[in-house]
Amino acid sequence: MKLLADLGRACSIFQDQAFRNLPCKRLQVDEIWSFCGAKEANTTAATRAKGWGDVWTWTSIDADTKLVPCWYVGERTAKAAYHFMHDLAGRLANRVQLTSYGLLAYKPAVEAAFGVNIDYGQLVKIYGQRPDEGSDDRRYSPSQCMGAKRAVVMGNPSQEHISTSFVERQNLTMRMSIRRFTRLTNAFSKKVENHEHAVALHFMHYNFCRVHQTLRVTPAMEAGISDHVWSLEEVIGLLDKEDAMAA
Repeated sequence: MKLLADLGRACSIFQDQAFRNLPCKRLQVDEIWSFCGAKEANTTAATRAKGWGDVWTWTSIDADTKLVPCWYVGERTAKAAYHFMHDLAGRLANRVQLTSYGLLAYKPAVEAAFGVNIDYGQLVKIYGQRPDEGSDDRRYSPSQCMGAKRAVVMGNPSQEHISTSFVERQNLTMRMSIRRFTRLTNAFSKKVENHEHAVALHFMHYNFCRVHQTLRVTPAMEAGISDHVWSLEEVIGLLDKEDAMAA
């Protein structure tokens, strides 16, 4: 666990420094649910004080390079959206087209972070009740999506690019790759800090080590941040760099 914490912290610092002045054009954002210690309904005042309960990871993805330029682990609140959007805006070199779902917290956060310098659209999904809604078999399944509509929120976004397909696929990658996000298991994090470190380590591997099937290179290579596929030895070597900087 100490290795996870140390390496996760090093990966977070490295990516925070590397992902600056990015030439992204089309970004998609979303939040993915998990929990720490116990689900929100099973927490007490004492365990909530330790950080137990629902944990949301806010993610972004570049639709062209598939790079994940930033993420934020926290609550699903307006404050979290504000922090996440300001972090994202500070990493971009130019005006972008942004797509999110219809979560109310997004609009004021995007306006505060980008002002008018953005083309922002939302994909608003319409849900209906399944015929078997409420049965034990359906407890862990979402309501049925009846359709979606594209809405222009700010600027002049291209209608055909108001989409969340890439960030939805990224959410699936996280669920499949990070054991702590697996549903109905006891693999969840017991500390929020460990959860954050695991997420940082995952994105380091995703951005720099894992060759994307469509791109045939890593997202960091496609974005011009790296010139080769990183090995796990190089990732672990970030610990030595962090120690050298601290010294």
